[in-house]
Amino acid sequence: MRDELNGSEGRRAGGDVLGPDGKVIVPEDVASAIRTLIRWAGDDPTREGLLDTPRRVARAWKEYCAGYGDDPAKHLERVFEEVGGYDEIVLLKDIPFQSHCEHHMAPIIGKAHIAYLPRDHVVGISKLARVLHGFARRLQVQERLTAEVADCIWDNLKPQGVAVVIEASHACMTARGVRTPGVTMVTSRMMGVFRDDERSRKEVLALMGRGV
Repeated sequence: MRDELNGSEGRRAGGDVLGPDGKVIVPEDVASAIRTLIRWAGDDPTREGLLDTPRRVARAWKEYCAGYGDDPAKHLERVFEEVGGYDEIVLLKDIPFQSHCEHHMAPIIGKAHIAYLPRDHVVGISKLARVLHGFARRLQVQERLTAEVADCIWDNLKPQGVAVVIEASHACMTARGVRTPGVTMVTSRMMGVFRDDERSRKEVLALMGRGV
């Protein structure tokens, strides 16, 4: 494949072809589609301020959707069995994330709380955030995102329990349609002891700041 801008051979990285400037080369059909969208929205894609916009938008969307090239489960492969007898809840709280809804491709901006009760081992705490981002950087609905994060941790760490709570604002509702800013959607998934044992569920929700 050749660089559409200068004719030189591109370099491959992560499945994308890069130009000499290190930027992802945008296929002409993708750029053309974005120009069509700009024109349909009512502007002129040939005016100076919009000339490079199609390629900028395309590259931005490659970044927004980087999760399609990520296997979140791989972040949970390395575990630590030396936990010094620790057998209580592990919680990563207020993890900021961004995603895009699959219905309008509008931004979803929020935070997640991810907890698990270890059985025999633990994982590096940053890995929980990596699992979240791996699923969030795709076209999503919040309900599925919540389930995917919880299921991934449950299936790979085999803990006694998993709890995931996500709070997010959806631009498809705040910036269009009913246009109701300030509204937050909350979803949760409880597994294992956090689903079956009321006391454990109340404890983890209290740690998340969502106790009742």
